[in-house]
Amino acid sequence: MNRRAAPLWIASVACVLHSLAFAGAFTSDIITPTSSPLTISVPDKHFLRIRNFTQEGGSQRGVVTVNSNGQTSNVLAATMIFANGFSTPTSSIPPEMIEPVVIAGPAQVTVAPVPGATLFITYRKRVQLRGLTSPTPTPTLTPTATATPTPTPTPHG
Repeated sequence: MNRRAAPLWIASVACVLHSLAFAGAFTSDIITPTSSPLTISVPDKHFLRIRNFTQEGGSQRGVVTVNSNGQTSNVLAATMIFANGFSTPTSSIPPEMIEPVVIAGPAQVTVAPVPGATLFITYRKRVQLRGLTSPTPTPTLTPTATATPTPTPTPHG
């Protein structure tokens, strides 16, 4: 083996092993106009990390909706992509940046299909590690000194 090729080969093997070790960590789903809504249950003490949410086609944007503690909110809108790889069908504007979103459980996450569009989402559901949570503060009583009032003479005039 060539001395120059050895570091490249070692780096390639390391990348392959790294990708194999983490290959199952993320899940990807495709939601077409005829699909059922994608529903992801996030139990208590778990979290969901969405790394990618894109949409090809359609005029209405796809959204990730979260229902938690009886309240519902849209937390992420799909990034539009087109066959030309840009953010509009006829421009050279690069696609929007995709910022990862983290959703803490318990929550119900839903992605509904969009007419005329194909949605693609990549996510990972994980257990929240114990060391990463903040302990619940407990009130404690501490004795404090209180001033005792003393009478002060007032001059009579």
